[in-house]
Amino acid sequence: MTRRTPLRVLGIDPGLTRCGVGIVDVAPDRSATLVHVGVVRSDAGARIEERLAVIAAGLRALIDEHRPVVVAVERVFAQHNLQTVMGTAQASGIALLVAGERGIPAATHTPSEVKAAITGYGAADKRQVQAMVARILRLDELPKPADAADALAIALCHAWRGGAAAAPASGALTPAQKAWADAERLTRR
Repeated sequence: MTRRTPLRVLGIDPGLTRCGVGIVDVAPDRSATLVHVGVVRSDAGARIEERLAVIAAGLRALIDEHRPVVVAVERVFAQHNLQTVMGTAQASGIALLVAGERGIPAATHTPSEVKAAITGYGAADKRQVQAMVARILRLDELPKPADAADALAIALCHAWRGGAAAAPASGALTPAQKAWADAERLTRR
């Protein structure tokens, strides 16, 4: 059965101070429309439990307002700064928890998966990702801040690689999507 309505995806770039959020509608032909972009902010001077509660409340409000059918979160990766990776992991856990509370399926994607899906190159820099997101969504300006642009990229990545629910009716892939699919196949060997 071919999907006829757009897939609404909430992308989340987890962070304690700035948690990037982006919501897109992706049509069966893989064209995409911006629904919402922004950042959920918490006070760096607040206690950790308060900061996580602020992030959870912000994500719940977005979900209640925009009703995404799936949540995609950037997968935490190893960093040299333990404090940064811990905060990112905690915010990621909150995002997955909120999706679970609302009964919304959730997935995680690595930064290199997202970059490959959006630009065709897994080591693209932030500016390249922002430029492609703006082009894909037909925006007049680059989405800002970078956390919000990353969230949009995560949402697009998920929709484009989401299997039957997001497959194009024609089966055609963009060059970036083909490069990503090829790279993914190579990692399975």
